[in-house]
Amino acid sequence: MTRFTALLLTFFLWASLAQGAGLVASVDRSRVNSGETVELTLESNDVTLFGKPDLAPLEPSFEVRGTRQVNQLTTLSDESRATTRWIITLLPRQTGTVLIPALQLGEVQSQPITLQVIESAAQLPDSRMEPVFIDVSLDQDSVYVQAQALLTLHIYHSVALYDDSSLTPLQIGDARVEQLGEQRTFEKVINGVRHGVIEMRYAIYPQHSGALLIPAQTFSATMVDVKPSQEPAPLGPKPGKLIHVSSAEMPLSVKAKPAAYPADAPWLPARSLSLSESWNPEPDNLQVGDSVTRSLTLRAEGLSSSQLPPLPSSEVSGLRSYPDQPQLSNQNSERGLIGIREDSQALVPNRSGSIELPAVEVVWWNTFEDHLERSTLPARTLHVANNPSLVVDTPAGNPTPSSSVDNSSLWAWQLSTLLLACTTLIGFGLWWRARWQPAILRAAQTGPSPRTLLDDLKRASLANDPQATRQALDAWARQQPETLADMAARFVPLSDALDGLNGALYSETGQYWQGEELWRAIRTIPINERVQAPVADTSSLPPLYPK
Repeated sequence: MTRFTALLLTFFLWASLAQGAGLVASVDRSRVNSGETVELTLESNDVTLFGKPDLAPLEPSFEVRGTRQVNQLTTLSDESRATTRWIITLLPRQTGTVLIPALQLGEVQSQPITLQVIESAAQLPDSRMEPVFIDVSLDQDSVYVQAQALLTLHIYHSVALYDDSSLTPLQIGDARVEQLGEQRTFEKVINGVRHGVIEMRYAIYPQHSGALLIPAQTFSATMVDVKPSQEPAPLGPKPGKLIHVSSAEMPLSVKAKPAAYPADAPWLPARSLSLSESWNPEPDNLQVGDSVTRSLTLRAEGLSSSQLPPLPSSEVSGLRSYPDQPQLSNQNSERGLIGIREDSQALVPNRSGSIELPAVEVVWWNTFEDHLERSTLPARTLHVANNPSLVVDTPAGNPTPSSSVDNSSLWAWQLSTLLLACTTLIGFGLWWRARWQPAILRAAQTGPSPRTLLDDLKRASLANDPQATRQALDAWARQQPETLADMAARFVPLSDALDGLNGALYSETGQYWQGEELWRAIRTIPINERVQAPVADTSSLPPLYPK
């Protein structure tokens, strides 16, 4: 049995190593026009692989224009990782859906990839067949205000260029412009001539309705002089010819917000929009005082993350809510920008029973189908159980439901109340009798004095330490004539300061908590609600002959 287990573990280890050492295939573009090249990259972390992949399966559907191998060694945290990449330039032989087959290298194999090859427009006219020219296009002629228009710029050159090329930045006064990733380079055959292509893409968001004119951009570069020089150049190769070419201006019609859109909702023109939620941990076994984090994620295609509005927070009776900072991010896709916003908040139930979280709804305008849509998360019910190890103070204004009182134990509370009243009367009588007795020295107080506890509370709160402040606050509150909850109910600044302290304890923003507000609230509590430290009167001795 032991031998069988060892063989099984060896097999799983070999399988995991083989999977990690396999070939991972990727392409720089998943959609290309006919006549354009695409770069296929094969990557492996196995240093024992030698040679290059078998490219024979590519011949029926692609023309292999070139291959190159790149070896890279990365060191991270005293751990070295070697990576080998094979970059293959392919020219599709047909249009439509073309499959890049799996390629073999030794014992490993890459996964197949599907490529979309689109039939390109008719050949460009001869007037534009210059050594270097620019072609610019918009994905649509008309967009809504603050919606995305995708501008694609292609710089074609049939001659070699030096690496000193530059392109003027795209600046539009009435629109916000974001460049989509870095420039991409590939090749394309036009009228039988091979051209190098430099591609730039921009997301344009018009800020006002009406007519918008996208200005021209100028590309500058130096062409390599391929003619042989008649005289030797003593100071190096003869420089080529400097050229400047400009793109055409592009008009764009910007439509106003539709009248059917709700006036009280933020304007969200997107191609698609999704709303989702996640929990950490899952609120299946929730108890009073437990903390769970709810994250709402809004994902919109055609909008940047800065355009996405805050999602509604869970302000529900019976739940304490502590929101975190929103997480914003953008992703580039073939159809433009994808904005992502994630709003997270810590939720702490302060009572047991069922707590209903309302539905979350986001109104947006579908620019692809041109109509109003609503994305909704359904309502959810949280079932909260009692926590026997936690005593929760009842917040002011939220009395405990009478249904939670156990009628069977009511007589025990009545009996204890009667005993407390009797002992209180006896104690009052003893105190009244002691007032007429001769003055005696007070017995030394056991435990920390109220002044010491108050100093500990001051030191912890001014040090901005929420954990130490909570411990010092509980110790100080035990010597007060009233509970901390009663004082907070009567004194609003103390209630606000306690909410800030609880927020620091139950959320990830505790390191930014400032305790000066809590200390100021403690110091300003009315004098009859605090226990004063006993101060001995040392100015005079007790009388020798008391009356």
